[in-house]
Amino acid sequence: MKIGFISLGCPKNQLDTEVMLHEVMSAGYEITPEDIDADIIIINTCGFIESAKKEAIDNILDVAWLKENRDLKGIIVTGCLAERYREQIMEELPEVDALLGVGSIHNIVEAVQAVEAQIKKGRNLPVSEKYTSFEDKNTVRLGGDRVLTTPEYMAYLKIAEGCDNRCAYCAIPSIRGNFRSRPMEDLVAEAKELSDQGIKELVIIAQDITRYGKDLYGHYALHELLRKITEATDVPWIRLLYCYPDKITDELIAEIRDNPRIVKYIDLPLQHISDHMLTAMNRHGDGAMIREVLRKLRTEVPGIVIRTTFIVGFPGETEEDFNELAEFLEEARFEHAGVFTYSREEGTAAYDFPDQIDEQVKQDRMDILMRTQVRINEEQNRAKIGSVVTVLVEDYDPVNETYFGRSAADAPEIDGKVFFRWRGEARIAPGSTVPVKIREVVDYDLYGFAMAEA
Repeated sequence: MKIGFISLGCPKNQLDTEVMLHEVMSAGYEITPEDIDADIIIINTCGFIESAKKEAIDNILDVAWLKENRDLKGIIVTGCLAERYREQIMEELPEVDALLGVGSIHNIVEAVQAVEAQIKKGRNLPVSEKYTSFEDKNTVRLGGDRVLTTPEYMAYLKIAEGCDNRCAYCAIPSIRGNFRSRPMEDLVAEAKELSDQGIKELVIIAQDITRYGKDLYGHYALHELLRKITEATDVPWIRLLYCYPDKITDELIAEIRDNPRIVKYIDLPLQHISDHMLTAMNRHGDGAMIREVLRKLRTEVPGIVIRTTFIVGFPGETEEDFNELAEFLEEARFEHAGVFTYSREEGTAAYDFPDQIDEQVKQDRMDILMRTQVRINEEQNRAKIGSVVTVLVEDYDPVNETYFGRSAADAPEIDGKVFFRWRGEARIAPGSTVPVKIREVVDYDLYGFAMAEA
């Protein structure tokens, strides 16, 4: 029985897929990378916003076509969409043979076995008899052995599950449950194992990594975890994603500043700057707090790269609110910023808010901000021409005869890349680091020549 996997959504979801991969392989099943060769396909879905839901449903329908027209025999749907829309999936997508919620990923082998048994019997089950598992998402076993699906030189480390922030626009707490930190000793052991495998970059993730430890230890303990991981491993790059401004402690800033193996990069989703909007969104803190955190980061960690995201078109956003945000974007000059239009999601506080914004107005506001950010990025990148940056090599493009990779200023799958040529005869292996002199800028990417192989 050959099993295929499709993993959608964020890196946090990807780690759940890696855990399920390990459990399925450990049970003796063969994994195939080609959907058309699979007997059963497991689709781990995202269901955070409308675009993610559409992507998940489109993938289910694509796989259903294989079931109807090729040799695919079973479909298992897991993850956020399954957790959030379990009844609708079973009623409206009869091709799905099993459904697992986010608290049930460790039951994946049981689900595969149940579907396999029905395949052998050669009959289609009514909805009421299909395999489903929706264990309490707040008590799910966190972590577990996994099969890395990232390139061999980097890995994600999910340090917590769920979220307690309760932002008015967000469905994650209802999907993923309350915030639960993983014990520090488990995380350090996993980081050491990854380090022993030779990874060069460890990316720390959770819905809110800055809340880490509050539930287990009574205080924010991310800085302590980073120090222990650094002491236990030799991973050269440790990167921080998904931090919240109200929990950026002085201890964390000092650890970022003083620990040479933590890259001077932080992902800090701010969502807005207007006090009116921050309150409506149920964000913690106000515009003054955000500006103070940014001031501290810039002052204490010279050269730090800050990535952020903003939401425009949230219910009740006035022209004054938007103009304040636009001025702030010019003022803050973030190295990386994404702008999203508000997505009205069932089950969130903001779904029933009055003064919903017209979709065209949302789109226009997003376009205005993104034009500003593109200009800022171009100005910042052009300032790098002539400088030398250290690049973590990802691969080689034989068509263009260029290598490409990322500097410490760029997170995987999110930010820009550095493309470069190398005149040496020896091929540079992925995961190597090389100094590259920047000669040109195209959009978000940098181009240059490797000075020497490191």
